[in-house]
Amino acid sequence: MQPDQQLARAKEVFDIELEGLRRTRDSLGESFTRTIALMQGCMDAGGKVVVTGVGKNLHVAEKISAILASTGTCSIVLNPVQAMHGDLGMTGPKDVLLALSFSGESEEVIRLIPAIRRHGLKVVALTGRTDSTLAGLSDVVLEIPCGPEACPFGMAPTNSTTATMAMGDALAMVMIDARQFDKESYALNHPAGAIGRALVMRVSDVMRTGERCALVSPETTVLDTLLAMTKAQGGSAVVVNPDGTLAGIFTDGDFRRGFAAAAPSAASALLAAAVADHMTRHPLFVRDTAYAVDLLRIFERKRVDDLPVCDDAGKVVGLVDIQDLPKVKVL
Repeated sequence: MQPDQQLARAKEVFDIELEGLRRTRDSLGESFTRTIALMQGCMDAGGKVVVTGVGKNLHVAEKISAILASTGTCSIVLNPVQAMHGDLGMTGPKDVLLALSFSGESEEVIRLIPAIRRHGLKVVALTGRTDSTLAGLSDVVLEIPCGPEACPFGMAPTNSTTATMAMGDALAMVMIDARQFDKESYALNHPAGAIGRALVMRVSDVMRTGERCALVSPETTVLDTLLAMTKAQGGSAVVVNPDGTLAGIFTDGDFRRGFAAAAPSAASALLAAAVADHMTRHPLFVRDTAYAVDLLRIFERKRVDDLPVCDDAGKVVGLVDIQDLPKVKVL
């Protein structure tokens, strides 16, 4: 098989799975909203979403359960084989079962359903066949009409598992809105890693204050402002009005641009000028109570390196330098 043939085959797999995702998306309707209603009722009653499958679908079940649990929908994975040997004890009548089987004929899953029903659970089938045995045993059938597998033998789960995982993602994301799961709650489930720190930490936890923050008045000369920046080991100075409110920001970029625009003979005049004449007025700023994740969005979208920090009264209380974020492991 030549390299161009390999690439063509790989692209064909992508095309098959993209089409499978489109078909599954377009099939969304009442069965999806009924599933959300069951899951929401389950959560409101103090239950959990139990996800099961066999073979490759057990791995898909693990992924779906993990994304549900991390976004506020309590969930566990139930291995259908182990369930019949005692693990059914992990389930209760307030729970909902998501049963994954593309054919709808997976023997281990089908054997599980009567036992699950004796425990009082409602059952949602995620299957590619609405006329299957599993569909007939379920309260809701959430169809996965993705079409044929990408496998040349039509056997290895490829297209079907991709579409089933996407359906699980859709359920989890809709449940975020349905349960009004907010950023603070998400942070409680993700305390470790850069994501967790960015969600938990406030701007006040990462900002520069005291000698590490160069604060100058509008009348301060450019030279003295540069000296203040050097002392603070930063690339900017926050210009503050007499009442403590934000007047502007002066960065080393402002200085370079001013120096480049001045004639060589006017360089000394630039250094003697008031910083107010060369600062950036009405700069972006952030509240000290904002989350570090908000900082990341601003730095990414606005492409700035320094942000003044103000309190609720509009007074300057610090500065955030983008170079500090990796040190606190937010980036």
